[in-house]
Amino acid sequence: MRNAEIDRALDEACAAGRVAGAVAMAVRGEEVIYDGAFGRRSVDDAAPMTRDTVFWIASMTKAITGVAAMQMVEQGRLALDAPIGRVLPRLAEPKVLDGFDAAGKPRLRPAKRAITLRQLLTHTSGFCYNTWNADLARYMQATGLQPLGSGLKSSLDAPLMFDPGTRWEYGIGIDWAGQAVEAVSGLDLDAYCRQHIFAPLGMADTGFLPGASQRARLAATHQRQADGGLKPTDLPMAEKPEFFMGGGGMYSTAADYMRFLRMLLAGGGRLLRPETVKLMAQNHIGELNVEWLRTTLPDRSLDANFYPDQPQKWGLTFLINTRPTAEGRSAGSLAWAGLRNTFFWLDPARRVAGVILMQVLPFIDPACMDLFRAFERGVYRAIR
Repeated sequence: MRNAEIDRALDEACAAGRVAGAVAMAVRGEEVIYDGAFGRRSVDDAAPMTRDTVFWIASMTKAITGVAAMQMVEQGRLALDAPIGRVLPRLAEPKVLDGFDAAGKPRLRPAKRAITLRQLLTHTSGFCYNTWNADLARYMQATGLQPLGSGLKSSLDAPLMFDPGTRWEYGIGIDWAGQAVEAVSGLDLDAYCRQHIFAPLGMADTGFLPGASQRARLAATHQRQADGGLKPTDLPMAEKPEFFMGGGGMYSTAADYMRFLRMLLAGGGRLLRPETVKLMAQNHIGELNVEWLRTTLPDRSLDANFYPDQPQKWGLTFLINTRPTAEGRSAGSLAWAGLRNTFFWLDPARRVAGVILMQVLPFIDPACMDLFRAFERGVYRAIR
């Protein structure tokens, strides 16, 4: 289904060069509200953006890994509040970064408590990302720790930046949750998700290792330039990674990801029990709040906070807005995004879900955010 207001917003953004191209889709229950593609896959190529274009969805992977982890919880193979070190020995004795000595050498101390799966899923474990944590960036420079994109298992061996459960900060916890799924299922995360999530939902274009068909439909990534233009950029992912990044390694299409969101809207379908889906949508960080992401790498991300005017909470892999938004989203809705400006939201109160996919750096690029918000406003106006 098409909508003139949304069509106009997408078409104008692409025609003006604010984005190269975008694919957007929204549903209300079983009804498709919108499904459209505009622009090109690359500013350097005439190939049009199509509804089956493949995108690196980055941290939109987290929700899928969260479902895999909760399947293991339902089966009694993982527990939300047991020490995760029982399953992952590498996390049995976590260390916290306690500053740097006069020579710049990192100081580490034992964490005051064990890490749990709930903390991994809610970004309260102490793990962070160097993109938004200057101390971790300094630690990596001092020790030679490789970034996650290297695909090396050793890239996960970062210290905690704070004691588990004491604050919220975005990080690699869900990558570790993916390792826990592997440990108890006996399958690597790609195989597990294909068998237990993608195949049942018909998500044929989603996975960590895109095949020839997916690569032929892959959208290029663009870097925003100082003059506002876009330049294709090479930000490669490891083609043969030592581990699958449960926090950010997947590729998908708008239609595939909507199949996943519809499963959650429907209460879990064949994948999860309804009570588990409800549990995932609840606040799991208590009195803590989601904080600003202050960038250390402005070419990768700007400072990020989706709703600085309201307290925001975190469920089991989802951002939760606590008040209605200007675009029309209900309080208690679920959402998140990916580094290259891919976005989704899930509004259980109104049975609405939406996804919009672009491939632009930095994250929270203003032009991409304007288009995302215009799309969401158009969706809610369509269902008044």
